[in-house]
Amino acid sequence: MASKHIAIIGAGRMGSALISGWLQSRSKPEISIIEPSPSEMVKAQADDYGLAINPAPKATDIVVVAVKPQAFEGAAVDIAKWIGPETLVLSIMAGIRIKTLRKLLGTERIVRAMPNTPGAIGWGVSVICAPEGLLKKNISDAARLLKPLGRVEGPIAEAHMPAVTGVSGSGPAYLFLLVEALAGAAEAEGLSADFSATLARDTIVGAAQLLYETGEDAGRLRKNVTSKGGTTEAALDILLRGDGMPSLIREAVRAAASRERALSSGK
Repeated sequence: MASKHIAIIGAGRMGSALISGWLQSRSKPEISIIEPSPSEMVKAQADDYGLAINPAPKATDIVVVAVKPQAFEGAAVDIAKWIGPETLVLSIMAGIRIKTLRKLLGTERIVRAMPNTPGAIGWGVSVICAPEGLLKKNISDAARLLKPLGRVEGPIAEAHMPAVTGVSGSGPAYLFLLVEALAGAAEAEGLSADFSATLARDTIVGAAQLLYETGEDAGRLRKNVTSKGGTTEAALDILLRGDGMPSLIREAVRAAASRERALSSGK
């Protein structure tokens, strides 16, 4: 990417994480940042590395669209000014389909991605999809651009992107809710608020690290910690009663996926 010029449209949480990753790579690309209200961190990056913030638009090699989906239609005319016949467009907006990107940006060279918030610390997962017939080089270039956020999976069929949104896109919020619920339960059992929050957070982080580092199946790890007639079994009997927790998660993912489909349809 060293010889490439990248224009990133939107430098919020994901956009600034991408910029940081590109700047830390061995071959630093030329970067233009288009952001009406750049954060102090983005301003510092621009000063330290000589990056342009809000320069005049010109056709460039790669355009990364990282604006809020609700703002895309209004910004599309200005974004299109950065796109030439050979420009690759990478969109990390939720709910904006490839056909909509094609129509409003006037190009076929598009890769769509769904990252998630752990990407801000390099521990995310991004799933990509691309139109049929797009050059493999374009897809691999898009994947390399996303590497600073963590793992990159795909390409997959765009029809499956709502499910990806429901699982990995929204999934961090489900985990944060679990930590909140555990902390609340600890308080209800008499622990202090601060200790409850720390205990819940560190328990979830440790369990996630165990799952990651061992590579074992989550179901097997759950069974390993569940002794017959023990405390964990007593707790899981509640969580699994009437297929409780698994059923709720399925409903939650289905609701998120349905909402993504609705957003894609402009509803």
